[in-house]
Amino acid sequence: MARIGVDVGGTNTDLVLECAKGVFYHKVPTTLKNQSIGVVEGVRSICGLAGIEPAEVDVIVHGTTTATNITIEHNGSETGMLTTRGFRDILHIGRHKRPYNFSLHFSVPRQDQPLVKRRNRIAVSERVLPPTGEVHTALDEQEVREAIKLFRKRGISSITVGFMFAFLNDVHERRAKEIILEEMPDAYVTLSSEVANVMREYERFSTAAMNCYVGPKTAFYLRDLESKLREAGVSSKLRIMQSNGGVSTVESCAAKPIRILMSGPAGGVIGGASEGVMAGVKNVITVDIGGTSADISTIPDGRVKIMNPRDTYVSGHPVLTPMIDLVTIGAGGGSIAYIDEAGAFNVGPRSAGSEPGPACYGRGGVEPTVTDAQIVLGRLDPDLVLGGDLQLDPELSRKAIEEKIAQPLGMSVEEAALGILKIINNNMALAIRSNSVARGIDPRDFSILPFGGAGPLHGVALAEAIAARDVIVPVAPGITAAVGLLKTDLQYEHTEAVIVEINAADDAQLARINDAARILHDRVVAELDDDGIPRDGQQVEMIAECRYHGQGFELRAQMPDGPVTQANKSVIVGSFHDQHQLDYGYSYRDQGVELITLRAIGRASIERLHIPKVRQTDGSSIDRALMFVRKTTFDDGRTLETPRYDRTRLYAGDKVEGPAILVQHDSTTLVPPGYVAETLEYGNTRVHRVGVA
Repeated sequence: MARIGVDVGGTNTDLVLECAKGVFYHKVPTTLKNQSIGVVEGVRSICGLAGIEPAEVDVIVHGTTTATNITIEHNGSETGMLTTRGFRDILHIGRHKRPYNFSLHFSVPRQDQPLVKRRNRIAVSERVLPPTGEVHTALDEQEVREAIKLFRKRGISSITVGFMFAFLNDVHERRAKEIILEEMPDAYVTLSSEVANVMREYERFSTAAMNCYVGPKTAFYLRDLESKLREAGVSSKLRIMQSNGGVSTVESCAAKPIRILMSGPAGGVIGGASEGVMAGVKNVITVDIGGTSADISTIPDGRVKIMNPRDTYVSGHPVLTPMIDLVTIGAGGGSIAYIDEAGAFNVGPRSAGSEPGPACYGRGGVEPTVTDAQIVLGRLDPDLVLGGDLQLDPELSRKAIEEKIAQPLGMSVEEAALGILKIINNNMALAIRSNSVARGIDPRDFSILPFGGAGPLHGVALAEAIAARDVIVPVAPGITAAVGLLKTDLQYEHTEAVIVEINAADDAQLARINDAARILHDRVVAELDDDGIPRDGQQVEMIAECRYHGQGFELRAQMPDGPVTQANKSVIVGSFHDQHQLDYGYSYRDQGVELITLRAIGRASIERLHIPKVRQTDGSSIDRALMFVRKTTFDDGRTLETPRYDRTRLYAGDKVEGPAILVQHDSTTLVPPGYVAETLEYGNTRVHRVGVA
């Protein structure tokens, strides 16, 4: 069986292929105007490297930034919305909390860049009442039809339906959808009860609106990619990485693209976590540094964390869909260094991307980037990037840094280049602290796990900045996000609102919980059945999302095995107290606990990518891997003669003392003076201070 993982980044598209002949890695430039072209080209190329035909590929798992880019670039579909009369401006008002409490000048994305323009939000007569979902005012179907006629006149075919209390009774939303499709059979329709069947009208409406905003273009991309793969002779199943770390089908993701808003970064976190396991390290902080951004996630005890719903914002809009807990900042190899109007020295978040790219690419870029700084300092060899496939011009790097940074600030080119790296490393260190120290996690107990094409060049500097224990460099750093795509499970999630105070719940309320649990169980099983997963290969986990009375958001708590009864409901209560203690450092065990939402997670395990072990060292000299020696400038300002080693020729147990640079096709690892790089059993590398075990 042959399987391919494909991760599309802002600069490169990364691929990993596993087949009977072994594991193969490859990179191709990302085709920004249509990512599917680069994906298909990459699939063809890596099949050629492995010596197999594209038709032999059984499964392709894809991590994509298509939906994310739409939100960043604000070029989603013109969207219309039907909502309950009197609540037209929920999307504009949002919550009472200001983004910046003491600023008079700040941007509110829901108002400055609305997902649905006010003139396209049309209120209709209908009303469902809490807490039972009783219909108070029937849906005015004629008003719905008149609204659809207006949308058609305006050329709008992407329509959101968000009614008050639809999470208690969705009968009006479902009927509105039927009417929309009668009037506009080709419309892209999203019901709030389908994508976020939970309370909180603003977040629920925003989630549904985001689904319609990114939906048509994302659905087109996914189906276009599937079609192009067929034309290229690839008849394999296409699976898409979701924000929660699981994979799903094209049809499911085309219908609910909000599930893949963090598709690209999620693969990196999964890949990083698996690399930590391979290295025998459970506490890792993954830092995925590509061409445009750095994605950071803290993984304690080998457990990938899911973000609290209060934090799941995309481009300033709340989106109630499970996402892996990570922080993204504009820091990558293509991040541009510049002097602002006040004379301050800045790096990022603006990026040169792949077109024109850093100045050294010779594609017309004239602004200095982090990659240009690495070239000037001798940390990147211009004739070895991507195995020599990407030839870089160091003179263009020097010229860009000299003209834009060094001369205006009155410093040498080397000092300016060091400044670029210090700024970008500090930016990333601050982001790491926000994802660790600010949440009560001590980074001294963690290993930095840097990957992405630029990651291992920054690993030691980041470890020093946050006092991390050491650095673990993956087997194929530049391809780790793609590797993660082949190390995750098929996964679906569904929710149902069930608002019950667990401590005081009577038998009738417990029956409501159990009925909702059965409905959710059947939904996820049906989706797994549609994917052809046998029942004995399915796992369904039920989660209770709870809070103390009056709290703003919920935490996940464990459900008892089997139906909830008076005897075992304490399992939910105790689990919630424990989680609250873990997340916030305190709990109120004498207080009542409210169940707000039930969540069912259906999984089907798939065969994991198997990374082969490398040869054990025979005691021979590491000179077998020595390529040549060149001058390299390090963070302390010293320029030293630094040997380059072919990382693929190092054996398990080999130790390389710094200063040294480990070179491979997809990435470069910097080992500063005073550090040693030790090759581990799978070919991954541990970099630590000399004399530190």
